Amino acid sequence: MYAEPISDIQSTAVPASVSVRQRGPLLPLLALGLIVLLLGGVAGYVVARRSIPAAASTEAGFARDMSIHHEQAVQMAALIYDRTSDEAIRSLAFDILTTQQGQIGIMSGWLDAWGLPWTSPQARMEWMGMSVDGLMPGMATPEQMAALRAAGGEAADVLFLQLMIPHHQSGIAMAQYAADHARQEPVRLLAQGMANAQALEVDYMQSLLTAKGQAPMPADTGMDMDMEMDH
Repeated sequence: MYAEPISDIQSTAVPASVSVRQRGPLLPLLALGLIVLLLGGVAGYVVARRSIPAAASTEAGFARDMSIHHEQAVQMAALIYDRTSDEAIRSLAFDILTTQQGQIGIMSGWLDAWGLPWTSPQARMEWMGMSVDGLMPGMATPEQMAALRAAGGEAADVLFLQLMIPHHQSGIAMAQYAADHARQEPVRLLAQGMANAQALEVDYMQSLLTAKGQAPMPADTGMDMDMEMDH
């Protein structure tokens, strides 16, 4: 079970291992991301004040767990943004970084408006009928993140895609569950939008991966979908 805080978004977006030289071009991007995050949080707070879900609800669990899931996507996108020479990868990283920062802002705004903490003593993904002690499905391991930090050139591009595709695939499953089971319409709408957008991004990333001479990643979320649907 986990009760770690959602990290400061600037430290998430620029890992300590990124050099001073690498940080420079990211500063305007981070400034934009922080603005998006702030605006998202304000909007999420205003919308969420309309009704208060339970602490163990689908709404609360989704907001907490998807924020943590998104954080790693933001971190991976920031890592590749300044080192890739592939403009398609750079543009994709920009979209992931700014979009998911904004969505973290919305979801944290919900939790604030509901008077609920950003952490929970419950195991992650219990709101989906699962119990995860450790990394949620699709998330890169510390070793994989270290490898991405150490990689450069085409190898970094390939590894980024190979990590981000399963990350998105599992995120889609989480978002679709919330879209199908949440009672609050704003939560359902955001979750469905996430699922739809990330499905398109997965297809795009698979095409980028195959264009680099690599096999596409398997369509495996790492989740027991029968368990989820029966919950």
